Amino acid sequence: MKTKAKVAVLKTSPSTILDDYYTLMRLVDYEVAVPAANETLLKLNLSWTKYFPACSSPPWQLEAVVKTLLKDGYPKERLLPVENKTVVTDPRKGAKKNRWSAVMAEYGLTFTALPEVEWVHYQFRSKLFRLNQIFPDGIEIPKMFIGKNIIHLPTLKTHGHSITTGAVKNSFGGLLKEIRHYAHKYIHEVLADLMLMQRELHPGIFAVMDATVCGDGAGPRTMVPKIKNYILASSDCVAIDAIAAKLMGFNPLEIPYLKICHQLQLGVADPEKIEVVGEDISNVNFGFRTRKSLVIWGDQLLRRGALRFLEKPALHSSLAAWAPLASNLYHDFFWYPIIGKSRIRKFMQSEWGRLLQTYR
Repeated sequence: MKTKAKVAVLKTSPSTILDDYYTLMRLVDYEVAVPAANETLLKLNLSWTKYFPACSSPPWQLEAVVKTLLKDGYPKERLLPVENKTVVTDPRKGAKKNRWSAVMAEYGLTFTALPEVEWVHYQFRSKLFRLNQIFPDGIEIPKMFIGKNIIHLPTLKTHGHSITTGAVKNSFGGLLKEIRHYAHKYIHEVLADLMLMQRELHPGIFAVMDATVCGDGAGPRTMVPKIKNYILASSDCVAIDAIAAKLMGFNPLEIPYLKICHQLQLGVADPEKIEVVGEDISNVNFGFRTRKSLVIWGDQLLRRGALRFLEKPALHSSLAAWAPLASNLYHDFFWYPIIGKSRIRKFMQSEWGRLLQTYR
C-alpha cells in the first residue's frame, strides 16, 4: 500500500457547487479509481426517510457526481444509484423526500432499492473480526454488488455509535440487511470487516463527501446543522474519513474504526501520511462534539451497559419489534416536530436551504 494517500478538499458555494465537484473529483484522478469499463454503484446515504440537513446525501451531491461522470463519458446505463432500508427507513420514500428522485429523473437514471434485489450468501476469504459471529448462518450481500465499482456519497457528520461517520460506514448501509443494527455492539470492528469485504467485491472504490452542511452533536439524525462549505473526495475511504474527522476537531487515530483500518493497511488514517490537495486546512477545526440521542443511549445501555442482561430478550427475540417502534415514535413524532422542524426552518433561510428548494 502506498504510504501517502491523497484527499482533495475544496471550498464551495451554491452557485459553483456542480463545477466544484467536477474539479474536486479530477484532483484525485477518480477515473483511475473507478474505471468507466465497469458498472458503477452510486451508494447514497439515507439516515432518515424524512429530510433533515446533513443527515442524508443532499441532491446537489448526487447531481454533481452524476454530471461529472456523464461529462467524462461514463454511460448512464452503467450508473446505478442504490440505497438500502433499515428497520426505521424506507429507501423509496427517502429518495423522494431527500430530492434524489428529481435528480435521477433529470439525468435518466433508475434508482434501485436494495431490499428489492437478490441477496446471496457470499463466502469472504478475509478473516473477519465480528460479522461471521453476528451472522453465523452466513453473510448475505446484494448480488448486484459483486464485481462493480462503488462510489460512496456520505455527508460529514458525527455519530453516536461510531463517533464520526462517512465513507467507511456508508458501506454498512449497503452490504448488510436491515437487521444490521445487531452490529452496533461491535461497530468499530464491523466497520473494519466491511472494508475487508469491499476489497474483495469491488474492482474500484471512490468516495465523495459533502461537507457543505455538516452535522454536529447527536448524529446521525438528531444533529445541529452547521454550514461549512467544504467538499471532499478520495479513492481511500479511510483517508477521507480521517481528514473529515480532523476537520471536525478529532484525532483520527483515536477513533477505533480508523485506527483498526490503518493498522490493517486498509487505508491511511494518519493525517501526517495523507496528502491534502486543494485547500489548506491545516488550521481548520469545526469544534464538533459527538453526543448520543436518547435512542442511541438506550441502545448502548442494552447492548453494553447496565441493562445488557436484557439484550437478548429485548433486541434478539420476538419481542424486539418494540425497538424500531420506539425509535420511530421518538424521532418522527417527538424530536422532528418539536425540535427538528425549527432547525429546518432556520436552514431553509440559508443559501443552501434556498438551493434545496430548487430540487422538486
